[in-house]
Amino acid sequence: MAEELLAATDIHTFYGRSHVLRGVSLSLGRGETVSLLGRNGMGKTTLINSILGLVPHSSGAVVYEGHDISAVPTHEIARRGIAYVPEGRGIFPNLSVKENLLVAARPGPTGRLDWTFDRVMSTFPKLKLRLGNGGDQLSGGEQQMLSIARALLTNPDLLILDEATEGLAPLIAQEIWKVIDIIKETKISTLIVDKNLKAMGKISDRAVILVKGEIVFDGSMRELFSRSQDLNNWLGV
Repeated sequence: MAEELLAATDIHTFYGRSHVLRGVSLSLGRGETVSLLGRNGMGKTTLINSILGLVPHSSGAVVYEGHDISAVPTHEIARRGIAYVPEGRGIFPNLSVKENLLVAARPGPTGRLDWTFDRVMSTFPKLKLRLGNGGDQLSGGEQQMLSIARALLTNPDLLILDEATEGLAPLIAQEIWKVIDIIKETKISTLIVDKNLKAMGKISDRAVILVKGEIVFDGSMRELFSRSQDLNNWLGV
């Protein structure tokens, strides 16, 4: 694997008395694209939230670029180079598309400025036509594009996408996957949650599967697709 960027080790997370994550360990290499898979309710979003400090984990450690960030506030984690596109997209409805973008624009933690406003406009031409529209005046697909574009304008080293194409029309979803492929080419590490196994298989270097808060598989997409019976048991596909 490439140089390790993120390592979450033996993470246990509870919601009240419910033990959601049971000793989960997840690593991500620099420039690597990893699919995080599992049925609904298996702990995928909880793992993301535990990594980002949005939900406290009761034990275990999250190390990013060699530093333990387990107790670091979420806003500081973001400034260290982790961008998050949540399932709900997190668009500011009272701001225009342009304002939603510019409010996040900044160099990366090392001063890198690969993603500029102009580059975002060329990558997301549909947004260029909507710059004056409010965030709540966009379609679901346009909101997802805006959320991804805004994350890229922080020039992150790691991008986390939760339900990248959930609920989107097939043609819009295809556009999102093309953008994710562009992101992969720029060597940004990416952790993706989505249900489109075929699309994930084409773009991901590795897959991690969660079942009832535990990792049951961590390996290449080729190995995963060779285990059809296990795949059916884990994902029901």
